[in-house]
Amino acid sequence: QVQLVESGGGLVQAGGSLRLSCAASGSIVSINDMGWYRQAPGKQRELVATFTRGGITNYADSVKGRFTISRDNAKNTVYLQMNSLKPEDTAVYYCRAIRYADFDSWGQGTQVTVSS
Repeated sequence: QVQLVESGGGLVQAGGSLRLSCAASGSIVSINDMGWYRQAPGKQRELVATFTRGGITNYADSVKGRFTISRDNAKNTVYLQMNSLKPEDTAVYYCRAIRYADFDSWGQGTQVTVSS
């Protein structure tokens, strides 16, 4: 099992930027799938951006061209750079890490609020 701690959320005006960080308690090199999800009030949790162990990235259509996922294996950290933020991006953002047949871990979440 790996522990995940998110940081970097906050309040920002529409059009602004934030960078979220997800620090893992162990190496992320062998993790099969890792990335970011979000949940807005009254809505289901949805995928934002993920990458596979092979380096394939996947983005929600709503964030393509605005958000970028990246990782630093040496720091066991995954980032989400969010640009051109919109009020509809307001949500709690969660980090998730999956190692097949081993664990499926979630962080505690970090709040992102975008004001219009």
